[in-house]
Amino acid sequence: MTITTQTLLNEMGFDTLEQAYQFCLKHNIDPKHLVMETQPIAFDDACDAYTLGSALALHRQVSTAQQAALTIGEGLQAFCKPGSVAAQRQVGLGHGALAARLLSEETQCFAFLAGHESFAAAEGAIKIALNANKSRKTPLKVILNGLGKDAAYLISRINGFTYVKTQFDYQNGVLNEVSRKRFSQGERGEILCYGADEVREGVAIMHAADVDVSITGNSTNPTRFQHPVAGIYKSERLAQGKSYFSVASGGGTGRTLHPDNVAAGPASYGMTDTMGRMHADAQFAGSSSVPAHVAMMGFIGMGNNPMVGASVALAVEVDQMLNR
Repeated sequence: MTITTQTLLNEMGFDTLEQAYQFCLKHNIDPKHLVMETQPIAFDDACDAYTLGSALALHRQVSTAQQAALTIGEGLQAFCKPGSVAAQRQVGLGHGALAARLLSEETQCFAFLAGHESFAAAEGAIKIALNANKSRKTPLKVILNGLGKDAAYLISRINGFTYVKTQFDYQNGVLNEVSRKRFSQGERGEILCYGADEVREGVAIMHAADVDVSITGNSTNPTRFQHPVAGIYKSERLAQGKSYFSVASGGGTGRTLHPDNVAAGPASYGMTDTMGRMHADAQFAGSSSVPAHVAMMGFIGMGNNPMVGASVALAVEVDQMLNR
């Protein structure tokens, strides 16, 4: 069944999104503020989508943060344009499912896997680190794993993360940790940020951190780092008898790699999209960071990585309001 804004408003007995927003405010939850706090350049429709999902979770009086996340995903799905890439992929429901997985005790380590360390990954990581553990019994480990040690150091310093410097022994296939530098003492300092020289080191970092859920970005290096790392790590992880849930963010119009340049064909969504489909258990449409590109895919104007953080944060707020 197609999920629409009107059907969800009807379920709650509301006529407008403004009524849904006021309902959230009465419960001391401000979805619009949280969205803009997470990614200040997000579009208004992102605020509306999270308002709808949060109001729906409050209306249904969900009993856990995981259920809140899944319900918020319904609100997001209602904002997918019919017939679009986002609607076909059910990315709204996918975001809700990912947030629910991060709030599950079965998930121990979540990785933002990027072609380079980025502010979008940092925005998502910060929101998760500050909120997920409020509804978890065991702390969720959050890492950033991207191409480039200098980039990882700078992102760590700017955002107060812990930079983990590694050196991969290519002869023996062994990852060595050289040093750690923590840039803050709060929850942000618990986020570990790694920079890799190439794919083999990136895969080794995933094993060292024992990642069981990750999301890739759609950055400048999609074919030479994050998608190969996710694919190789998945095959090795499953061979070890361990679980791994891989989410591919990005793809769409070939924003990063033009179809003509990679012989993907004029009807293709691009090489980044194709590579994501090789390893992903769930796939999002549009950029990990750029709101306009996500909107172009028929979804809301907010980067996929910040969306992960916003989904977790609002699910936790709903849970705490209803079940404290």
